[in-house]
Amino acid sequence: MIAEFEARFGPILEKRTLGEKKVLYTIMARPEDFQNMVRSLLAGQNVRLFTMVGTDERAVEDAFSITYWFADTSKGELLGVRLYVPEDKPVFPSVAQFHRGALWFEREVQDLLGVEAEGLPDRRRLILPDDWPEGVYPLREDFKYSESPPGEKRYPYARPPEGTSVHAIGPYHIALDEPAHFRLFVRGEEIVGVDYRGFYSHRGIEKLARGRLNYNQVCFIAERICGICGFCHSTAYAQAIEEAAGIEVPERAEYIRTLLLELERLHSHLLWVGVAAHLVGFDTAFMEVWRIRERVMWLAERLTGNRKTYGLVVVGGVRRDLLDYRRELVERELDVMKREFNDVVEFLLSSAGFIKRCEGVGVLSKEKARAWDACGPVARASGVDYDVRRDFPYAAYRDLSFEVPVETEGDVLARAIVRIEEVRQSISIIKQVLDAMPGGGILADFGDIPEGAEGISAVEAPRGENVHYILAGDRNTIYRWRVKAATYNNLQTVPDMLVGYTIADAPLIIASIDPCYSCTERVQVVDIESGKSKVVRLGVGICR
Repeated sequence: MIAEFEARFGPILEKRTLGEKKVLYTIMARPEDFQNMVRSLLAGQNVRLFTMVGTDERAVEDAFSITYWFADTSKGELLGVRLYVPEDKPVFPSVAQFHRGALWFEREVQDLLGVEAEGLPDRRRLILPDDWPEGVYPLREDFKYSESPPGEKRYPYARPPEGTSVHAIGPYHIALDEPAHFRLFVRGEEIVGVDYRGFYSHRGIEKLARGRLNYNQVCFIAERICGICGFCHSTAYAQAIEEAAGIEVPERAEYIRTLLLELERLHSHLLWVGVAAHLVGFDTAFMEVWRIRERVMWLAERLTGNRKTYGLVVVGGVRRDLLDYRRELVERELDVMKREFNDVVEFLLSSAGFIKRCEGVGVLSKEKARAWDACGPVARASGVDYDVRRDFPYAAYRDLSFEVPVETEGDVLARAIVRIEEVRQSISIIKQVLDAMPGGGILADFGDIPEGAEGISAVEAPRGENVHYILAGDRNTIYRWRVKAATYNNLQTVPDMLVGYTIADAPLIIASIDPCYSCTERVQVVDIESGKSKVVRLGVGICR
């Protein structure tokens, strides 16, 4: 990807190398060339939109910067294309016009930075509250942390088919759950359209980190982005800093990170398999799987001091060592876990009721998965053979042997099978880590990180790729931190999964992507014949 791109567009680009197989290009010609470059990149068979970063660089470049990062999964290459947008005309050509995977990225940069994507198919807000005033952009440098602007207007929900009416009821949520709002347009029992409104719990962590916290304090925030993928986020963040600063992490620390990343995957996948069984009414399997999951939690506590592995990742390595004498304990627990899990899976997959509820339901084709840049088990269940651990190896994964489960049916059952196989692979990976665990230190020494240094890193979380980008500021602080979680991609595929299926299928289909928010247990259903609305409860919350 990099060689072909440079050969075609090199004369109008400024090149900067960030790391091995990571290159950033800045467009030094007309913005009109930007779309041609992006089209050329996305025409590659194994190229996907990795993330997009909008930054207020008016103090340095007298402009806003928009950077699209692309990944060639077959070559392990990352390529960034940066376009500077002047303050007096903050407009750039929309990529979402021809690649729908860019839709939320461009809506977000419009919300938070006030830079408009010209030709954007859906111009509604994505991140900001419904009553947020026009012309106020939180990620601009002149926006004060303490500012709380008064509200002005409501959110324009998508209209149902002509001739019907919608009675807005939502979003609803129960205690301890976060809100999210699916609006299903139905004809009888069949779902014919979907509208989604989320981001009610956006916490502004990227703004919080701007110039106020040192690098290791941000680790504390990163691991609290998600209640289950915290170690994935803190590792991705730390790796981005380490790349920007040229820090070489000790080998033992890399292995410790790998072990705990796989424990987190075990925890997440076991939780999901249990919830999937519950949603089809198979509570015996639900309780058995969660009993096995408790072994993972107990093991995490024995190794790290807490059930959530908080506080372990720091820039340059890990905070605490793992005691080698506990190796036998870990291996013994893994053997028991594997045996019990295989028994439950055999029980589950031999159930005609479970198979009937999952097979052929919520199908996402390979073409649509690629169009949305889906990732993780959602993509692999639709035939997209992509895993960050293998294709962009980090930590100790370069030294390990594992298979990447891929299914082709793209339905709920395929997503379940992928996760089931990944549980087995994670157990194997942890055993390999224990066998090959090197000695030595666990934390690298490093000095000041130069202002303007950049780093980008991805980690294969249980749900897919978590991508973190950082731009270093002065005095060892962060100027720009960009976080993209796996659900950001996968949630956009849900409308395609739902259309054509029934209201009764909706809870299971939505849960099948393992969305990373708490309140997917309420859905508004609109009957397009009568215009009447009702709320459907989706069962238990599937996020932590």
